[in-house]
Amino acid sequence: MQVEAPSKLTTGLMLAAAGSIAFSGKAIIVKLAYRHGVDAVTLLMLRMVFALPFFLLMAWWAGRGKARLTPGDWLGVVGLGFCGYYLSSFLDFWGLEFITASLERLILYLNPTLVLLLGWLLFKKRITQRQGVAMAISYSGVLLVFGHELGLAGPHAAWGALLVFLSAVTYAVYLTYSGQLVQRLGALRLAGLATSVACFFCIVQFAFLQPMTAVQVPEAVLWLSFLNATVCTVLPVLLVMMAIERIGPGLTAQTGMIGPMSTLMMGVWILGEPFNIWIIAGTVLVLGGVFWVTRPVGRTT
Repeated sequence: MQVEAPSKLTTGLMLAAAGSIAFSGKAIIVKLAYRHGVDAVTLLMLRMVFALPFFLLMAWWAGRGKARLTPGDWLGVVGLGFCGYYLSSFLDFWGLEFITASLERLILYLNPTLVLLLGWLLFKKRITQRQGVAMAISYSGVLLVFGHELGLAGPHAAWGALLVFLSAVTYAVYLTYSGQLVQRLGALRLAGLATSVACFFCIVQFAFLQPMTAVQVPEAVLWLSFLNATVCTVLPVLLVMMAIERIGPGLTAQTGMIGPMSTLMMGVWILGEPFNIWIIAGTVLVLGGVFWVTRPVGRTT
């Protein structure tokens, strides 16, 4: 009996879900590494050192047979790499020192709403009433979880939430300004080049801020950093790109809503983070609001 091959839709959905789950594991690995006394600068450097060969290979593979980059292209790649991958990643890692992985993932998931706000501020793009209501729902969910965590962790939670929110803002800036370069270079080539640039900035930052002895970390931190670089950084990029090829960016983004839920579950199971009605309610509000923001206007079913 011949087994029927899975449809393009099914394959695309599976790839998008797997990519979202893999990427959501980043916060869990970072929190585990912090238990060994490592700091954000060193941890980010280790992640990028392990990821750099893969990103260079990605950029080379996607650029085969393509035109060389112009000086303007390189300027754009450096700027986007600095803002969208280096600065965003550093703020995210730093913020995770102070807040739970669940709250971090919810804040980062506000990204589509931040892209809308930047479009309104920078390019005067109109925000519809539906989108405004959806954004209000999403932010109320984050505030609900944040208020609960603030009562437990105190002012440190406020600082950590601010850092992660700024991380989301910087990545939204990357998405806002990357449109033309994506069309010129392709998404995979741009991602490989920009992340390679970010790796350089992370290594330079470590060299300036830390003594070389700081690289002598516990073996567990090295393995966690390698896992973070491969399974939670490089692999999700490839899986999401493959998903977009099959089902498009809209459905891929909506499937990515499994990410916050997987972070929440892994945070409870692996890290022992709290799981209560406040976190559940906040997660539902954030996911519902983002789903409404990303839903096509004319869609009714």
